[in-house]
Amino acid sequence: MKKFLAEFIGTFWLVFGGCGSALLAAGFPNVGIGLLGVSLAFGLTVVTIAYSLGHISGAHLNPAVTIGLWVGGRFESKGVLPYIISQVAGGILAATVLYFIVTGNGSSIGTFAANGYGEHSPGNYSIVAAILSELVMTFMFLIVILGATDEKAPKGFAGLAIGLALTLIHLVSIPVTNTSVNPARSISQALFVGDWALAQLWLFIVVPITGAILAGLVYKKLSS
Repeated sequence: MKKFLAEFIGTFWLVFGGCGSALLAAGFPNVGIGLLGVSLAFGLTVVTIAYSLGHISGAHLNPAVTIGLWVGGRFESKGVLPYIISQVAGGILAATVLYFIVTGNGSSIGTFAANGYGEHSPGNYSIVAAILSELVMTFMFLIVILGATDEKAPKGFAGLAIGLALTLIHLVSIPVTNTSVNPARSISQALFVGDWALAQLWLFIVVPITGAILAGLVYKKLSS
């Protein structure tokens, strides 16, 4: 239960910090943090949780990460479903808190930092572009995670490498899909937007998990 609670809290922090920065600070008049700030916010949530709760649960904070680690032989089967449930629940709680904060000055939630493609992509990118972006980004994210946490890797730097990887991923792909690479993050925001966000949610569940599975298989081959 300690592990599941750590995943719940960690994913709450990732969604609250990352999506919260996009909703509250990215475009704030004159002093907004912009895409660079949002990218850093997502990376910082991972770094801070990796070094604070990573020793309890491994700080997956993402169903795709959990599945990728399982496929790569680095996580036990019995923990997969409880981890995913904890992550999604943490993300939903974070989105709920953000909903009340965002609407606290009379504003509407707008797109609520939900992920999308086509007319709902920040840059109007096609579904093909969205699939390729999410697939490649999640694949590389898992390669970094599997490599940085390998027993042969330098000790003590995994959290930093993983957080910087997530920052880089956001720097590249926010204009394409608002960046998911994390089904829990996508589910939590889509539930509040409804409509188009729920209709397009399948992509941000299926594609990141596919990318993670491929990475797990590839890294397992590389390290064998």
